[in-house]
Amino acid sequence: MADSANMEIVEGCRLPVLRKNQENEDEWPLAEILSLKEINSRKLYYVHYIDFNKRLDEWVTPDRLDLKKLQFPKKEAKTPTKNGLPGSRPSSPERDVRKSLDHSLQTVTAPSRGKTVPIPKRKVESVPLATQVSPATPVPSLPSSAETTQASVYPASTFTPKSSGREEHEQLGSLATNGTSRRLIASQPGRKRKANCVGTEEIVKVFQDMGPRCASVCPPPGEDSQDSSDGIPSAPRMTGSLVSDRSHDDIITRMKNIDCIELGRHRLKPWYFSPYPQELTALPILYLCEFCLKYLKSLKCLQRHLTKCNLRHPPGNEIYRKGTISFFEIDGRKNKTYSQNLCLLAKCFLDHKTLYYDTDPFLFYVMTEYDAKGFHIVGYFSKEKESTEDYNVACILTLPPYQRRGYGKLLIEFSYELSKVEGKTGTPEKPLSDLGLLSYRSYWSQTILEILMDLKSDNGERPQITINEISEITSVKKEDVISTLQYLNLINYYKGQYILTLSEDIVEGHERAMQKRHLRIDPKCLHFTPKDWSKRGKW
Repeated sequence: MADSANMEIVEGCRLPVLRKNQENEDEWPLAEILSLKEINSRKLYYVHYIDFNKRLDEWVTPDRLDLKKLQFPKKEAKTPTKNGLPGSRPSSPERDVRKSLDHSLQTVTAPSRGKTVPIPKRKVESVPLATQVSPATPVPSLPSSAETTQASVYPASTFTPKSSGREEHEQLGSLATNGTSRRLIASQPGRKRKANCVGTEEIVKVFQDMGPRCASVCPPPGEDSQDSSDGIPSAPRMTGSLVSDRSHDDIITRMKNIDCIELGRHRLKPWYFSPYPQELTALPILYLCEFCLKYLKSLKCLQRHLTKCNLRHPPGNEIYRKGTISFFEIDGRKNKTYSQNLCLLAKCFLDHKTLYYDTDPFLFYVMTEYDAKGFHIVGYFSKEKESTEDYNVACILTLPPYQRRGYGKLLIEFSYELSKVEGKTGTPEKPLSDLGLLSYRSYWSQTILEILMDLKSDNGERPQITINEISEITSVKKEDVISTLQYLNLINYYKGQYILTLSEDIVEGHERAMQKRHLRIDPKCLHFTPKDWSKRGKW
């Protein structure tokens, strides 16, 4: 009975599948069958759990399927064929009449004076991503004269608005809207401003509220919104964007093709598809040299390669060292093979980015940990040599064995230290992965709160700071500063001025988070000279 039911399962079917959750409890989420295979006369099914991240996709045995709730894929309606050609519809008198009417209408609406003027074809120009304003991006607007009047200061607890759980949920949910643009509406006299529109030059007063209301410093795991300039470009940019347009997704790229990777003393289980050579995907283990990242098909080949490989650190210049942590700057043009191998490895753990074999427009910054055997790769980030959208990170990854140990924030902090040396503000290329968004939100929150708590009052008045000043101190883009302040629910508008209310819970949560953050970048240990990549001779 079970065998006959198994025979009916085809690709595209949906049914509940047994899996273990984080508490090691059984659950039956709905899953889609993406592929089938048979090993030793036993069928295996590759499933994707609906509404779960693709990294949880896996091969399962028939005993984990709930066949009682099997849903077959819906058949698409086929259009009638004309003369045996698929996709065309049979002609009808009504269609012929409509076609002739449309043709006559076109001739009537053509210009009638003199000769017919050919209509020039407009060149379709791609709109830069930075010019699109997404709902997740606050719209900066300057205050009107009626709103800039100073108000007398009341205790923070008297004007701090209390929001219900539903309102907070709606506020967070509004950040998750993706891709649509918003029109800029000019301020009108007599019209009240919304509290979430903050001018970047507006002076913001900082209060410390000891009330119980607060927003958590650490972002919730369910938050999946992107920050400024969110969205996927409709066409790939020529400068070197690594954003995947998702148009190439098919059944092949949706499935993991590597079972296991051995990198030094670690064995990694990939999360996503990576375009390694086809002959290597059937191997139980793919072996990588941890210094040059060359891929090999067997342990014997790896051992033979290690006798010839002279590298004990990534190629390129070491621009930072403190303790056992080092950073190496690698030019994608000068070290093309290493850069391509690094991209292949990173694609196993990044789903939102595509892979370019042309690594010339990129710089790669690899973080390593040193021991007696050499410099072992921990993570990396890449950035464009020239970015028109002020991106200071294209891809960023901490390898799974080193995650949840503070290395992700260290990579982010290092990227902003480079921006400080360059004298620019920066932002990561969107969209971020779910884990990347959590790391950036946490870093932005801790960095901004650190500045606000260090402010000192002058002449007994409340300390004041502008959004531009926060951006200049941290090199974080203004849109990211505003969205973080809104995410933490710190901004309040009261009697013509903006105030930041730091509750006791936020202060305590920030102090606890900073006590756990042991790894920090020391600017004194950074030896970096930025280059002007606008001159092609530098490439």
